[in-house]
Amino acid sequence: MKVCYLGPYQPDYGRNRVIIKGLMENGVEVIECNAYSSNRLLDYFKLLRKHLNLDYDVIMLGNRDIYCSQPLVPFVKIMSRKPIVFDAILTSYEAEVVDRKLVKKGSVKAKLWYFLDYIALHTASAVLSDTDTHAKYYSYFYNVKLNKFRRVLVGSDEEIFYPRVVTKENEHFLVLFWGGFIPVQGVKYIIRAAKLLEDHEDVKLELRGFGQTYSEALELSGSLRVKNVTFVPSWVSYDKLPNYIAKADVCLGIFGETEKAQRAIPNKAVEALAMEKPLITGDSPAAREILKNRENCILVPMANPKAIADAVLTLKDDKRLREKIAENGYNLFKEKLNPKAIGKDLKLILTELVEKPRA
Repeated sequence: MKVCYLGPYQPDYGRNRVIIKGLMENGVEVIECNAYSSNRLLDYFKLLRKHLNLDYDVIMLGNRDIYCSQPLVPFVKIMSRKPIVFDAILTSYEAEVVDRKLVKKGSVKAKLWYFLDYIALHTASAVLSDTDTHAKYYSYFYNVKLNKFRRVLVGSDEEIFYPRVVTKENEHFLVLFWGGFIPVQGVKYIIRAAKLLEDHEDVKLELRGFGQTYSEALELSGSLRVKNVTFVPSWVSYDKLPNYIAKADVCLGIFGETEKAQRAIPNKAVEALAMEKPLITGDSPAAREILKNRENCILVPMANPKAIADAVLTLKDDKRLREKIAENGYNLFKEKLNPKAIGKDLKLILTELVEKPRA
């Protein structure tokens, strides 16, 4: 089977990397058709023209943050009779309007985002979602039949994220968060949790990354006079990030009070599992699809600083529990969340589409 992986996508973005690698590891030929620049409209024209000369059985639309492939779907539908798979791990309306609130509901831009999402979801032959919870939401919100959706979990590349032994720089119990500081992550609750942990002088928190809520987080930390948090406002390359994760005793997922926090399993959670690190993340319907509290992670109520702080202390004081959930989390990754496992599930979905009689 030949898959045309098309879009203005970032090749190193975890979702794209894992899917492409996973399909190839399962014997699928992946033909990448990518155009990635600051000129969105020109990228679209390049992609539509390039894909006409390619031979493939099914076409997949890759994603690039909120700048996804929605506008391409109806045009590809007109230009090709092959099945079209749209990866809706992230829709523009949900990201920009519902979660990040960068675009006002009811505005012209909000309506445009919704329209582009709607057309893509309705036009595609099948739609991928990262969780069943997300699929149900999209089905309701965009009025798409639920049987059009297929769950393909978020994975991680085991050649980049894998358990490793490093020399710690000090004896502190290090709690690590990394991310783009967006509302779904709930960084403000991590900071408030850090304040509650100040009396435990051997516990230190490190927050890596930069983004929408970074200034707010820094201001909150300053107003609370938090002393046990270090901010590292810089991006590290994909292949260097594991070096920092390896030094952590515990890794943090997401804790936001937003709707999206209930529907998503973040990359960072899977990356922690892949590196056999104990994970603390927010309890949600999405998380419970694959995670079990005190078995392969610690699940805490969303937007609850005390629960985060208590979970950190529980893991700090209970080495056996820490090792147990780290090991079980790693086993979960090896079973379901590595590229080969993700690719196997996706190959079955694509094969079903290719073999289905076309109207």
